[in-house]
Amino acid sequence: MNNNENLLPKNDIHRRIIHLDMDAFYASVEMRDHPELKNKAVVVAHDPRDFNGHGVITTANYIARKYGVGSAMPAIKAVQLIPADKLVFIPPNFDKYHAVSNQVHVIMHEVTDIIEPVSLDEAYLDVTKNKLGDYSSIQLGNYMQQKVYRTTGLTCSYGVTYNKFLAKMGSEYAKPFGKTVILPSEAQSFLAQQDIKKFPGVGKKMQAVLREMGINTGADLQQKSVKFLIDHFKKMGYVLAMHSRGIDLSPVEAKRQRKSIGKERTFEPSIFDQQQALTLLRNYARDVSQMLKEKNLQTNCIVLKLRNTDFHTVTRRRMLRQKTQDEQLIYSEAKSLFETLPEFLDQGIRLLGISATNLEQETYRETNLFSTL
Repeated sequence: MNNNENLLPKNDIHRRIIHLDMDAFYASVEMRDHPELKNKAVVVAHDPRDFNGHGVITTANYIARKYGVGSAMPAIKAVQLIPADKLVFIPPNFDKYHAVSNQVHVIMHEVTDIIEPVSLDEAYLDVTKNKLGDYSSIQLGNYMQQKVYRTTGLTCSYGVTYNKFLAKMGSEYAKPFGKTVILPSEAQSFLAQQDIKKFPGVGKKMQAVLREMGINTGADLQQKSVKFLIDHFKKMGYVLAMHSRGIDLSPVEAKRQRKSIGKERTFEPSIFDQQQALTLLRNYARDVSQMLKEKNLQTNCIVLKLRNTDFHTVTRRRMLRQKTQDEQLIYSEAKSLFETLPEFLDQGIRLLGISATNLEQETYRETNLFSTL
């Protein structure tokens, strides 16, 4: 038995938590709508060959992943790793993904209203008490998985257990179109088998440090004392100690809300050209709009941020009459604010950015969606 176990809180195994995650969501939507892509390596991103090698992959289907291509990678990597006759780039269509996500969320709300969305394609649900009656959490997971498939033609995976981080590991373990049930009595043995890269919050840099110390699996983490992990990794060490022992007391937060979403960049040399600045603002407005749609959020306050070569920084905000995700509206408001500060172009713009605040979860379009169920 490791020492210092008394540093950890008492575990809570009485909740019933589901993590539902769509399988290769954006790519799967495109493959559903374009059956001819069935045997292709589909990468949802702008083709980098048309953008001077620039661009980031939003997601990739499972065929593309076999070549080592995945989300958040530079899109040019897909060109380098996937044979040309297999590779298909599709520009992201967030309006379409948003509509499908709303369909999935309507199904989730049939089961419980204690839902914490993580992004368009995944969410945590607390089903300790549910809206459908005397059903087990496994039956509720099966119900949602099957109804999502019937309604959208898409597959999802889920993990069901007694806390959030285990539920997420379970859904990842099950992919694609699977389920993982982790009972309290099985949690530590399940975790012992997992590679450290599967643990939430363990990025590539930390993986390298852990592996240098001979820590490669959950079992290795379990063998280290709580004090050892805290001494070496501070707060993250405490989290690892808890997670490796199956402890996570964080609740499913149905109203968890980000305060703002934004995009900004520092320039060297500084910008003196108005057209260049406006082009950047248009790009930032597009990015902010896409992020809002990905997270099912709307805003009624646009904030412009500027910094000149003397490091003088100003922010200007504009309240909107109604909530929006619209790229053109975000751009026009930011452009209007920018035009009130002409002196910054004369001085040179060192930093330029747009953010959206006063965020609210978008209301699900239930009237239209229930007609498809």
